[in-house]
Amino acid sequence: MEISREHRIELIKLVHQTLAYFLKNHKSPQFKTDDPALMIPCGVFVTLFKGGQLRGCIGHTQADMPLYTAVQEMAISSATIDPRFPPVLEQELDDIHVEISVLSDLFPISADQVEVGKHGLMLVYGGRRGLLLPRVPVERGWDLNNYLDNLCYKAGLPMDIWEQNPTLLAFTACEFSEDDQQLADCA
Repeated sequence: MEISREHRIELIKLVHQTLAYFLKNHKSPQFKTDDPALMIPCGVFVTLFKGGQLRGCIGHTQADMPLYTAVQEMAISSATIDPRFPPVLEQELDDIHVEISVLSDLFPISADQVEVGKHGLMLVYGGRRGLLLPRVPVERGWDLNNYLDNLCYKAGLPMDIWEQNPTLLAFTACEFSEDDQQLADCA
């Protein structure tokens, strides 16, 4: 999916506005748009950082709601229900930095087709699932085997379960943050 610089900036602002409104009023603000680019159904992850450290990350992989709605819902979820962290407090908002990942549709892939840095992955096996965004193995310096092992670990499975041909789904992502120097177009 192509996301222009202007849309990236607007989505980052939307996260900040949504969080500020929600933490004060305990409900999502009404956002209206007739911009077709923001109304396309997409899967989205919203990641929050504070002081360079992860502060919350929640996503929705299904393309079943408009982009702007998915961004708002995942922003609120990242700030309030990520089980790894206490809810974000209103006084923290000035220190919160945002990253958004807009996902392509999921598609089946075999382990030997995975391109580290290009493909995000979801592994489904025995009622469990794990998902890693495309940037994760790059940030951590993982090769393909480390990527697949850690995907299994994230799903709560033995690290080599990927060798038993579980369901492996891939996606690409347009990933951007307010810290990006240029917020260049994403295609």
